[in-house]
Amino acid sequence: MNVELEARRRSGIFSNQNKEKCWIDSSGRNCFMLFPRSFEITWGNNTRYWTWLSIIEPSASGDRDIKVPELVKVCWLHVQGNLDMSKLSPGVIYEVVFVVMFREDSYGWDIPVDLWLKVNLETKPKSQWIEIHVGDFETPQQPGDQEQEVNFILLEQEKLNWKKGLVIEGAIIRPKK
Repeated sequence: MNVELEARRRSGIFSNQNKEKCWIDSSGRNCFMLFPRSFEITWGNNTRYWTWLSIIEPSASGDRDIKVPELVKVCWLHVQGNLDMSKLSPGVIYEVVFVVMFREDSYGWDIPVDLWLKVNLETKPKSQWIEIHVGDFETPQQPGDQEQEVNFILLEQEKLNWKKGLVIEGAIIRPKK
């Protein structure tokens, strides 16, 4: 394989109108970073609840300006993403993590959120990107006739507790170590 192409693939190639970046890990398995413009975010385009910021995402195919949402204030949190499993390597256990940052003035995270797990986010570090584990899944050994998707959700709708200060960089889907 072309060494230059291999280096480019490992450091990521943007696709889907810069809504995702894919790369190959050191074991030759497909990995993805899905950016928030590919997510369904309740009230995501309402500036009373979310504001969209620009960050630079590096890649061998050229750095890109990526839009990320910052939570202004909301009591009904619903962020959902998905990926077609056929894009992933067969027979591999993958993990999904949200990459987020909490602003120093964030609040409302003492109520656990659902990530198909319940996690209290109050004690997470502020002003730095962190990963929040959503869950694990295994891709089929053989691609089937039916299309399959992996879906992941960040959700808190039970307590209707006001929240502020969450910035979402995206979600990473990668082989579990």
